[in-house]
Amino acid sequence: MKIGSVALKNATVLAPLAGITNLPHRLMAKAAGCGLVVSEMISANGLVYGAHKTLRMLESAPGEKPLSVQIFGSDPGVMADAAEIVAAAGADILDINFGCSVKKILKSGSGAALMRTPETARAVLTAVRRRIRIPLTIKIRSGWDPSGNQALEIARMAEACGVDAVAVHPRTAVQGFRGFADWSVIAAVKRAVGIPVIGNGDIVDPEDALRMREETGCDAVMVGRAAIGAPWIFSQIHALERGEPAAQVTLDHRISTMMRYLDASVAYLGEETACRMMRSRLGWFVKGVRNSTRFRASITRVRTRREAAALIEAFRVLHDVPETAACA
Repeated sequence: MKIGSVALKNATVLAPLAGITNLPHRLMAKAAGCGLVVSEMISANGLVYGAHKTLRMLESAPGEKPLSVQIFGSDPGVMADAAEIVAAAGADILDINFGCSVKKILKSGSGAALMRTPETARAVLTAVRRRIRIPLTIKIRSGWDPSGNQALEIARMAEACGVDAVAVHPRTAVQGFRGFADWSVIAAVKRAVGIPVIGNGDIVDPEDALRMREETGCDAVMVGRAAIGAPWIFSQIHALERGEPAAQVTLDHRISTMMRYLDASVAYLGEETACRMMRSRLGWFVKGVRNSTRFRASITRVRTRREAAALIEAFRVLHDVPETAACA
């Protein structure tokens, strides 16, 4: 699997998720075998005007390479300037968001709004392509109606503008994350262009990833929400691709993943900020596990790394107690 000049070890991609796919989360996905990680979407305006918090989102680490950085905006000049900043920061791939349907983003003409303003979209892609040498990708939706015609139009335009790959999330802008993803749109885009197509949407378990590849012919699969608290889905997908069974996730693996995520977050964000985030995020990793409700309740006021680590260990001990004794 290659995107422009960048070769991936495998055909799995971590989807950009606002507020989630920061550096610690990307490192966790990469450690689980993800072929390409993508940053949370970053404001082009924030980069160009030097906003400290925005610039910090470009921080990377060797262990997550190759890295794709996603930006959003609608002004061709600003987007081109931001693209140069991203490339200079060391990103391997630049991605442009054509799919966000949050009202604030749409009002600025960005995200999915670009799919109904094709001339603006063309101007943005042309300006960015002229400024950077690293591979350029876009992430799109079906469009603004279920037909998928806008996805085909934008994908063909992107290829003509020199875009190296397109990721397709086949829900409409109106749907948000509701309803079901229409994988036939991914298949239609794949037939329409010669550049790699990355399928995204409704991959809940590793078997879904293989089914998407088979049904749509897409070149790679992008996993978003299913990987938030279960990064091991990437290694499970790879096992199935090799014809091996997907390994069951042990409690010890969940515990070690939580600890790595906790420590990486503390190192990146500082203890106070990281621990506030852990109050909700550590609960992601124990979904469906016995005593998980008790664990989620226990971490809601965690303030220090030591407290968080102690609660994780207490969960391990509680889980080792026979269920009848734990409920006594």
